[in-house]
Amino acid sequence: MRVRILREAHEDIRDGRRFYDEQERGLGRYFSSTILADIRSLSNYAGIHPVRYGYYRMLVRRFPYSVYYDKDGAEVSVVAVLDNRRDPAWIARRLAT
Repeated sequence: MRVRILREAHEDIRDGRRFYDEQERGLGRYFSSTILADIRSLSNYAGIHPVRYGYYRMLVRRFPYSVYYDKDGAEVSVVAVLDNRRDPAWIARRLAT
């Protein structure tokens, strides 16, 4: 299965990396590599996750983030990578765009 990361999701990852680099040097790199590894796993496990806000939601293993994605045939599109600590109303608005 082909996994595609949309521009907005790349920006989410970049923002998260910046945040974690501000917490501790090198942590941002670990964050982004963890997220990307989890996203790669969607090539095998896409579609098994619960649907939230109209998208499948996969919880990230090591950080309080979720990967929101859509599955269409043999293609998976990652639409957002969001911090679970955000206000649920904010998450709903972000995913509605």
